Amino acid sequence: MKDISLGKIAQIAVMVRDLERATAFYRDKLGIPFLFNAPPKMAFFDCDGIRLMLRVPERADLAHAASILYFKVPDIDMAYEALSGRGVVLEDKPTLVAAIPTFDPCLGAFRVCDTTGLRVTW
Repeated sequence: MKDISLGKIAQIAVMVRDLERATAFYRDKLGIPFLFNAPPKMAFFDCDGIRLMLRVPERADLAHAASILYFKVPDIDMAYEALSGRGVVLEDKPTLVAAIPTFDPCLGAFRVCDTTGLRVTW
């Protein structure tokens, strides 16, 4: 079919160096619901219907920064305070990017514990 179009994301893979440490960070610090492990190199989380897979790279050419994750939160200031309170090292305070009639996109960022160069933005 020539008219196929990709839309909804089913899963995002994030390469990590230390799976146990990264799993604890996503589960305990970020509070993302943990689904299951696929030993010895994968852990899965549920990001509101989109699976997040943490994976130890099998090859050296896969061990690099490749993703920025954008999370929706109902109140960015509350999210900032909650994550900070859990010990997440935040790079930026939330900043309004643009005033749009339907929503106010704000960005803030933190580096994820032991993830290969990943920067998460909300």
